[in-house]
Amino acid sequence: MTPLRLTDIEAALRDSWGADTADPDSGETWLPDNPERDQCGVTALVLNDLLGGELLCAEVHVDGARTGYHWWNRLDSGFELDLTRRQFLPGETITDGVAVTRPPEIRRCREEYELLRTRVLSRLAEQGGGVPGAPAQAAS
Repeated sequence: MTPLRLTDIEAALRDSWGADTADPDSGETWLPDNPERDQCGVTALVLNDLLGGELLCAEVHVDGARTGYHWWNRLDSGFELDLTRRQFLPGETITDGVAVTRPPEIRRCREEYELLRTRVLSRLAEQGGGVPGAPAQAAS
């Protein structure tokens, strides 16, 4: 079994994103030409499952008004990992992120999170990587 590498995790996530893993409450149609769009919350949760660390959240603004939230990760080393940072359109700005405690139960986007997690773990297992937390975590 080969060790799990960040490049493997990133590739597995990118290969696993789709309309069915995008935030259904965004009001936008997911398009493959911007695959990161509306994937940040579920991606941050899956990365947190695999790598630990903290979840970070910031507001997304357009013309000074909040239009949504953006999620990413801070690893235990202090390194911030944001695999969906390129999703933003011209005119969208992000506030400074704050650390957020992971909820004990995933309610919002639970189906999308579980689907993305299953796909990513499957892709990593196919690569022969040692996958921490491979048995599905209880997301009550």
